[in-house]
Amino acid sequence: MTPILAFDIETVPDVAGLRLLHGIEAQISDHDLAEFAFRERRARTGHDFLPLHQHRVVAIACALRDEDSFRCWSLGSAEETEAVLIRRFFDGIEKYTPQLVSWNGSGFDLPVLHYRSLVHGVSAPRYWEQGDEDKDFRYNNYIARYHMRHVDLMDVLSLYQNRGQAPLDEMARLLGFPGKLGLDGSRVWEAYQAGEIESIRNYCATDAANTYLVFQRFQLIRGQCDEKQYRKELKLVRETFAKSGENHWREFVGRWS
Repeated sequence: MTPILAFDIETVPDVAGLRLLHGIEAQISDHDLAEFAFRERRARTGHDFLPLHQHRVVAIACALRDEDSFRCWSLGSAEETEAVLIRRFFDGIEKYTPQLVSWNGSGFDLPVLHYRSLVHGVSAPRYWEQGDEDKDFRYNNYIARYHMRHVDLMDVLSLYQNRGQAPLDEMARLLGFPGKLGLDGSRVWEAYQAGEIESIRNYCATDAANTYLVFQRFQLIRGQCDEKQYRKELKLVRETFAKSGENHWREFVGRWS
């Protein structure tokens, strides 16, 4: 079987980049600098969500299903740099050539990873392949929106319309899955400033798990598995998390109706 890699990222404002872009050399705190950027963004657009190139990746989580196993984890360690995390993610694509699965990956996660890869010079030839070296990628690659090598579930299920988009948390819970635990995207910067990087990494991992579970339901409705296979896959995921000694996975299983 082709390995399936559901993924999610968490980001904070790129304060070093913001200092450079705004020409701020004064000794102001990262918090105050980010607040300045948020205020400027609100004045221009009515909201404070920063442009994608002004985000910095602090966590990347993967749920990997291959022929023999399922596992879900946050890449690297809390101490590793953004460049290392991004390199690990693309190294996984080089190794497995998986089917990527995301929720809003085309609109957020992958563009952020593209920009940050440029900043750090992270090479990812398999990911960027579009058929020049491997003809199998000519009509099915990671970059093109309507190809299946990357399935952005939110994009596909909304029929590529902004007005049809739904939050992952709500869809996961409607399907009987746990949904988000502990944090939400709007609180990541606050948690990061408080030094709660492990909470961010765990939250990111549970989002990847929810994405994988919703993908399994998607596979069911598109006829890629039957009800028996679907239930078997959910059982594998649930039993994998139940065996974990980590608190966030125990809570995840506890909330799984």
